[in-house]
Amino acid sequence: MVNGRFRALMILACLVMAFGSRGQAQEPLCSGGFGTFKSDFRTGVTVSVGAVKQAGFAGRMCSAKLEWDQQELVVEPSAWEIDLDAMGIDLGLGAPVATFQIMRTDVDRFATYKIYSLKKKPQELRTITGGDEYSAADTDLDGKVEIWTHDAAAIDGFDNISLRSLEFPPTVVLRFEQKKLIEVNTEFLPEFDKQITALRAELNARDQGEFKQSNGTLVSTSFVPVDRQQRLLKTKTKILEIVWSYLYSDREEEAWKALNEMWPSADCERVRTFMLQARARGIRAQVDGVSQSPPRSRFKKAPIYPPHSETDTSKGSSLSWDYAPGLGGPAQGEHTFEADTIPIPIQLRRPPPEKPSEAPLAEVTVNLVVDSAGKVRSAKPEGKIDGSISYTEGWKFIPAFKQGKPVATYLKIGVVPQR
Repeated sequence: MVNGRFRALMILACLVMAFGSRGQAQEPLCSGGFGTFKSDFRTGVTVSVGAVKQAGFAGRMCSAKLEWDQQELVVEPSAWEIDLDAMGIDLGLGAPVATFQIMRTDVDRFATYKIYSLKKKPQELRTITGGDEYSAADTDLDGKVEIWTHDAAAIDGFDNISLRSLEFPPTVVLRFEQKKLIEVNTEFLPEFDKQITALRAELNARDQGEFKQSNGTLVSTSFVPVDRQQRLLKTKTKILEIVWSYLYSDREEEAWKALNEMWPSADCERVRTFMLQARARGIRAQVDGVSQSPPRSRFKKAPIYPPHSETDTSKGSSLSWDYAPGLGGPAQGEHTFEADTIPIPIQLRRPPPEKPSEAPLAEVTVNLVVDSAGKVRSAKPEGKIDGSISYTEGWKFIPAFKQGKPVATYLKIGVVPQR
């Protein structure tokens, strides 16, 4: 029974800078031969990520494997970067899974996403390619987990625009239904609309008008001042991102309307054709179907459970953490029963002060909601603190379980610098 009090985890968060990307991404578990992770799952399968051993010494590359009953399955023998996106989650494939994000080389811009079952005997269930980063999450807390990524490989270099110059590359949302991989972008229209609103706010009438009078390609034999060329290129990029947001949310009529309004008329058909070709050869070519369902806001939310107050999950965890008494839990009355387990950290990072001269980071107590994919859906600090806690957005956990199924939970943790 919930009594409004439970023990909290104290995490010793390493003082490293958060791994940079468009989102609040986390530093990978292993990069360039540095970093390690090893944890047992309740099925008896151990997940390991770490440096490739060369003559007994750690090399500059990373590997990942699954071990059980003195057997092993190599997920990746050698890659520059390997991250464990999720562990023990339910993707609708009939078994708990571990998902790995792999970058082959240090100059690779696109990642491979491998999904493995954690039942004995583990096996590879699916591989997705072409995205720049992947995140399995129950974004709307309805109990269903989606895989979020960008159609990066398909549009990189589109009309001489690099992926790195895009603020909002085309978003792709995937979900397994009856073990088939389905694109479900139409169920998340509000997310696409937020992107469109933000992009339109960055455009101004003068630059739009100037670009509308250009040839669209911005290739010219005459001299164009550098500042004007940069303004035109920035405007072109924003317009493409707006049209992509409509197109990838299956609103083609709105996409071509926006294109016709903002793009040079003589060049519209060329760009329209290229956009359709890029989407067709991208991640959409790997799915088993495309959903036309409406946004999921009307669906019932899944329960958010308080965690089990006495469960000891420290066994099998390679991270340094322990219980700390005396901290309050979530409010009473939302749910009668606790989850059977508490979330176990996969990787938590807290960045150091932005300036070396600033005071060391003090301990912060944070109230989290961790979804059934082990991702943080909300984070609220207790009391007044200096600075942001946005670093919690990239934290990852093995989710809590209720009757053998992953569930969303409340969690209170105290975050302190490593001593």
